[in-house]
Amino acid sequence: MSGGAAPRRIWLCADDFGISKSVNIAIRDLVVRGRINATSVLVAAPSFCRSEATALATLNSVAPRVAIGLHVALTAPFRPLSADFAPVRDGAFLPLPAACRHAALRRFRHEALVNEISTQMQAFVDNFGCTPDFVDGHQHVHLLPQVGNALLQVVADAAPRAWVRQCRRATSLPARLADRKALLLDIFSYRLRRRASALGVRTNPAFAGAYAFTDEADFAALFPHFLDSLPDGGVVMCHPGFVDDELRRLDPLTTLREKEYAFLASDRLQALLAAQGMALA
Repeated sequence: MSGGAAPRRIWLCADDFGISKSVNIAIRDLVVRGRINATSVLVAAPSFCRSEATALATLNSVAPRVAIGLHVALTAPFRPLSADFAPVRDGAFLPLPAACRHAALRRFRHEALVNEISTQMQAFVDNFGCTPDFVDGHQHVHLLPQVGNALLQVVADAAPRAWVRQCRRATSLPARLADRKALLLDIFSYRLRRRASALGVRTNPAFAGAYAFTDEADFAALFPHFLDSLPDGGVVMCHPGFVDDELRRLDPLTTLREKEYAFLASDRLQALLAAQGMALA
């Protein structure tokens, strides 16, 4: 950073707090180290409880360290918190591909979505004693047709000070076209941003952090590219954690979480942010 310019302040957000105790431990450790400054909470996770919420919220007791958001779950293996949510399979939400098809065909009932998201919002309030700082969706489900409208309605009514994560990148057009997964998030985010603006709900200006979750993925090598063109207030998504049996039971993203944790806990992160003229918000 040259000329004494103020650093760009970004959000480095760890998703999935609550999914397992070992993931929670890793996320809290990174907050204490000052390596992340946001985390979104899976209140629908079976092992999430008041004590885990308290352990996270306590990190803000002396001074603000971490923004705490609601990570809305609407896909298997998680189960609805509201009564009579449909459709379900064996008591759980639909798997992601089926949920995407259901939303694309406009088969969800708006009232059912609003009720479920409202119930998860209330679970957050019951455990933390306040509304979330921001709201996003597990597996980006909040970007889906129908789901986005329901989520924005709940946020506008129940948590108007919260911002909602949109997933449009700030990179050049050739870079956008080169990554099909992230391009899809760009497209879905366009409608969400327009609807959020109409409702007066704030969104982040840009997003980064999506990549193919394969065994060969090198998070440390990918991370510098997440910072390309990221503006002040931009969000970088990450999934750090330690692996335990509960995580293995609920999610296929396991050992990559430990790779992400190792990079975020290292001195390389701080050096990279400084070199890019960035700091955590």
